[in-house]
Amino acid sequence: MVALALVPAQVEAAELSTGVGVGWIQAGTARRLTVGPNAGISWHITRELLFRVHDLCSVVPPIQIGGAGVYNHTSVAVGYAWKSGDVSAGPSAAIYFMPACGSALCGRVAGMAVGAHAQANAYVAGPLGVSVSANVDWVGGSSLVLPGHLSVLVVAGPVLRWGAK
Repeated sequence: MVALALVPAQVEAAELSTGVGVGWIQAGTARRLTVGPNAGISWHITRELLFRVHDLCSVVPPIQIGGAGVYNHTSVAVGYAWKSGDVSAGPSAAIYFMPACGSALCGRVAGMAVGAHAQANAYVAGPLGVSVSANVDWVGGSSLVLPGHLSVLVVAGPVLRWGAK
């Protein structure tokens, strides 16, 4: 709710972006491949300053030991934009159900996590570009598999944006 107070009543422009990313998630001692879509909306408060809401749904494919999983990550961020790109960072929340390994035990973990998100987009051919995002969250809590660990998710892939002034 506090983040919404950062957006003034009149903004200069809004942009929608969507893409697909491939990367990895490290939760506990095991690193796992992830793939999945992402979408976001950005409001340009000034020409350079932006406010963004972003959602990234990462799927852990069932081709790995431990099976499939899902890690859905939503963030709000403030950033800096220019004609061919932008960078942003801010707080985030995640919901997850995935295989993980701790120091002594492997199994499925499920829950909610809070953390931070950072993202950079470079538009290389008009509205088509490349996006890289990183998320760091605290997962586990009372889980026997992960009694409290950091989770790091890094993905990169193509992104497409639509703007409206």
